[in-house]
Amino acid sequence: MSSFSGRDTALGGILLCFAIAACTPKVQVEAPKEPITINLNVKLDAEVRVKIEEQAEKDIQQNPDIF
Repeated sequence: MSSFSGRDTALGGILLCFAIAACTPKVQVEAPKEPITINLNVKLDAEVRVKIEEQAEKDIQQNPDIF
């Protein structure tokens, strides 16, 4: 005869289910603590280059003997 009754086996099964459920990983999604910054120096650099090139073309057309 077994020394464990059906009630003890059921209780053991329930405890085993709780133990397995307690081992599942927890996933959390949080917002960053610092704001996200975007560096726009590249865009500004390109804009400055275009303006300088346009001015250089105008200067060359006005003074073709400059070079």
